[in-house]
Amino acid sequence: MNEPHKRIEHSLLEDAQAFILGTALCALALQFLTHAGLITGQTAGLGVLLSYVTGWSFGVVFFVLNLPFYILAWLRMGPRFTIKSFIAVAMMSAMTEVFPKLMSFGTLHPGLAAFLAGATAGMGLIVLFRHGASLGGIGVLGLFLQDRAGIQAGWVQLGFDILLFAAAAFLMPDLALVGWSLMGAVVVNLIIGVNHRKDRYVGR
Repeated sequence: MNEPHKRIEHSLLEDAQAFILGTALCALALQFLTHAGLITGQTAGLGVLLSYVTGWSFGVVFFVLNLPFYILAWLRMGPRFTIKSFIAVAMMSAMTEVFPKLMSFGTLHPGLAAFLAGATAGMGLIVLFRHGASLGGIGVLGLFLQDRAGIQAGWVQLGFDILLFAAAAFLMPDLALVGWSLMGAVVVNLIIGVNHRKDRYVGR
């Protein structure tokens, strides 16, 4: 049996580059999704769904949705994790406002959009997790349960996603888009579930 990896303290510069990379990958994932009319999972997915329904800016909705989870993060996971997650959420919210002004897509099949979004979001979240942060919301709950109960964060998030997509099926008229969205959510959670395991990659 492999020995568990020890937790590594990162420098401020290392954290900064990880935050830029992680949040940029996740913001890019949102561009793939929104261009194809898809949604994603977790709190970001709820934010996308609400932005579609209400017409409000995703960045603002996503930031506000995360506010209650900071209480859990502060009480259960400490101020360092909470502050880092707050910064990550703020960075991603800002990037999702800027990215549409800097890029556009000609042809993008919903299936490819879902796969690319799941892959980029999954890798972006792992980068943030490894540097002691998350994008708040269900990610905070998932990491808390993984640390305290040994339940892998990816599976916690997948359970929430099932409920989210069940609601989306009633709110989005095109069920094919819901199906592609669900595939993207499965991709991101499989990446996290396989690559962010406490018995292999995360120090105890």
